Formats: sequence, C-alpha cells, structure tokens
Amino acid sequence: MRKLVKRANLELEIECDSAGTIAYHEGEPADARMKRHAIKRGYRLTSIARRFRDVDFENFDYIIAMDKSNYNDLLSFDYNGKYKNKIFMMTDFAEGKYSEVPDPYYGGPEGFENVLDILEDSCKGLLNKIREENNL
Repeated sequence: MRKLVKRANLELEIECDSAGTIAYHEGEPADARMKRHAIKRGYRLTSIARRFRDVDFENFDYIIAMDKSNYNDLLSFDYNGKYKNKIFMMTDFAEGKYSEVPDPYYGGPEGFENVLDILEDSCKGLLNKIREENNL
C-alpha cells in the first residue's frame, strides 16, 4: 500500500500502518520468507509488529482485517459499535475471488505469492476508494 501511495504522490495525505489483533509477534520484523517474496516484487517490508490499540480507531479512517478471525476481533474491540463503519476486510477492495487473505505460513512458496497477489489487487482497490471518497 505504501508503494502505491508513494507512486500516486499521496504520502502527505495518506498514512499507512499495520497492527495485529494479538501480541504474539509484537516487536518482531516480518517473516523472512515473506520478506524474500516481497523483495522480488520491489517491496521492502521494514515494519515491526505491534498490537492494535483502541486509539487506532480514532487515528485511522480505515481499519482493515486480513481474515475473518481478525475482523471479528476488531469488531469485539469496538465495544460500543462506534467504529463499525471503519472496519473492513482487505478483500472488500479486491476484484479477485477471495473472501479473506489466507495465512501463507504453512502453504510453501506459492502461499506467499498468492498472498502478495491478493494484497496487490486489494490495495489498488482500497487506494481507488480513498481517492474517490476524498477527491484525491
């Protein structure tokens, strides 16, 4: 997403961040296998894992889950239903056939490539939605 935002010269208008719904990998870099596959496509994964915080609901316009479990976790964090309109599935923005982004960690190299395909498609759709809604 950051690469698309940069390519569109929208870095001052659009901020991207990533967080998990559990703290299992907090403080760790991205999986080395995902980093290798991403670099082949020109992406550098440099973020360090962190857990989603309640303040993220206030700080971000779109709260996006990769899978249904994360989506349900995010809905449960929104105790009063105040932010439900901000919570989406990543694949809501994709043209592909997937209902969620699968976990690539047990599927071998093709699992990582598949996830990158889904994310590229979804991020393009998300950027288009943001541009349309904000006249960018």
